[in-house]
Amino acid sequence: MSPTADPRAAIRADANGLALRVRLTPKASRDAIGRLERLADGNEVLIVHVRALPAEGAANAALCRLVAEVLDVAKSKVEVAAGHTSRVKTVRIACDAETAAKRLSGLAAAAK
Repeated sequence: MSPTADPRAAIRADANGLALRVRLTPKASRDAIGRLERLADGNEVLIVHVRALPAEGAANAALCRLVAEVLDVAKSKVEVAAGHTSRVKTVRIACDAETAAKRLSGLAAAAK
């Protein structure tokens, strides 16, 4: 499946890079990118776990750091675009969308 084939896909390429729909789990035992999962509303999300607490933006900052590290881009290129106080968020990454989408898809496929 192409990252742009389904408008409800978790990993989508756009004109500025990549948009991710993630379900963030704070206070986890480790920072990790998980699997792709379909929510009850039909939308697909990438499961992400961070150790940070969900207070004062700490979990969102940890999410951005983790995504930047995994994709080998600067932290300033990753931002939470929507869902700042929600578990389901949209993250925008200014990067080579095709390479990043392949990397994230591979990590999600390898996740338990």
